[in-house]
Amino acid sequence: MDKFFNTAGPNQPDIHYTLLPKDRVSWPEMSILIAARKYFILHAPRQTGKTSLLINLMRFINEQGQYRALYVNIEAAQAARNDVLMAAAAMAQALAGSARLYWKDFPQAEQLALEILQRAPNAEAVRQVLQTWSEHSVKPLIIFLDEVDALVGDTLISLLRQIRAGYAQRPEAFPQSMVLCGVRDVRDYRIHRSDGEIITGGSAFNIKSESIRLGDFTQSDVKALLQQHTIATGQTFEPGALEEIWEDTQGQPWLVNALAYEACFRKPDQRDRSVPVTVEQMRQARESLILRRDTHLDQLADKLRELRVKRVIEPMLQGAELPPDVLDDDRQYCIDLGLIARRDRQLQIANRLYREVLPRELTSIVQDSLQGKAEQPWFVLPDGSLEMDKLLEAFQQFFRENSESWLQRYAYHEAGPQLLLQAFLQRVVNGGGRIAREYGLGRGRTDLFLQWPLTAQGFVGPMQQVVLELKIQHKGRAATLAQGLEQTAHYCDQCGADSAHLLIFDRDPSVAWDDKLYRETHTHGGRTITAWGM
Repeated sequence: MDKFFNTAGPNQPDIHYTLLPKDRVSWPEMSILIAARKYFILHAPRQTGKTSLLINLMRFINEQGQYRALYVNIEAAQAARNDVLMAAAAMAQALAGSARLYWKDFPQAEQLALEILQRAPNAEAVRQVLQTWSEHSVKPLIIFLDEVDALVGDTLISLLRQIRAGYAQRPEAFPQSMVLCGVRDVRDYRIHRSDGEIITGGSAFNIKSESIRLGDFTQSDVKALLQQHTIATGQTFEPGALEEIWEDTQGQPWLVNALAYEACFRKPDQRDRSVPVTVEQMRQARESLILRRDTHLDQLADKLRELRVKRVIEPMLQGAELPPDVLDDDRQYCIDLGLIARRDRQLQIANRLYREVLPRELTSIVQDSLQGKAEQPWFVLPDGSLEMDKLLEAFQQFFRENSESWLQRYAYHEAGPQLLLQAFLQRVVNGGGRIAREYGLGRGRTDLFLQWPLTAQGFVGPMQQVVLELKIQHKGRAATLAQGLEQTAHYCDQCGADSAHLLIFDRDPSVAWDDKLYRETHTHGGRTITAWGM
């Protein structure tokens, strides 16, 4: 049977390239926790393979024969909101359904659960089902509860307290071990009761012994996954393709699978297994995912509207420092969502593809509104190159005429100048060139690297390569210019760019536009750099 890279739902090993559970978590560590009758948390961002892992772990444990394991998704109880009775019934029904599906050697389990459900409405239904099962099972139970943090308020409190109430009776009358799974660690839950009281997860569930974060794929994992495709089909990946997908994803599992599927399966000519997958195909796959706004990326972009996400992401887009009032919980929330990562003791946007998605999503409406103000044919010379001076002159005038009103439209107001320029550039290069973005906390700038194909060969032929350095003027024009020229020259050396432009935004409302706008040519480090005042 043919296999594919999975981009939707849990992995099914008979049709999907799959990394086994032992490749994703430390089974020796987890088995010790289970043997010690511990209850613990497994958490990770959306679409990192949690559900696939739990189902595969359940099957692996059941095959070993020592325990009886069950995977249960309780997300359906989310609809109950703060209705504890309704949520309890939904969760007990989920337990019964999973038992019917997975416990072929324990057929009475479903009926035992249904008997409890058929009684009068019962807020303790989950605890009673787990207790009854444990008393009737000849093997200790291991229960994986998925989507626990989908519950809210009183329903979440009720579930955590039911588990805590049965904990002392394990393993004879309650599961030997339970794993609660979700996006966040239970200690980070902020539970709003119907009466307005806020309870943290830890105070409602203080029996947790460990928290295990399911990490992204390692570079070796990515190589192993791609190798499964090569073994199955004979199609290889040219040198550099693995590094390209790694830089784009940093191992985020959905992105790895989506890019690989895009490059290997989406178009008929990509299914010729005698032809290696190229670096350029991986780059085209990235662009296709971004433009198509697949569900994962759409959900990610939706998170940008949350205030606690904005407080962290906006300074990154500016290259500024985090304000002192940004809570550690806000930072951790963005990490748990997978939006950012902590590497080398620094917070960064999680991967290169997300660095592309974030500014594009934040400026998508502006790009559409720029029709008639920034059109590609206006700036393309007869030799096929972009006339950068004309383009930046047009943006300079546009910024003068529209920035005051347009910047007010941004939720990310402080990063508005950088985002407005990126919207203008993206509108021009869409369908023709590419813009790579570098930004992060404390950089003091935003780096853009524009690549524009000069022939019909596209990105495998000769290209115009342009560096654009964006800075907000804080220290005065001379100091900002001096620092910016040095940074621009350094970035040029890294990229091997043909030309370089430094854009300095003066946001002081008391300075007249005639004083803000200028164009100067400088030489620094042997490079000619055009400075543009805004």
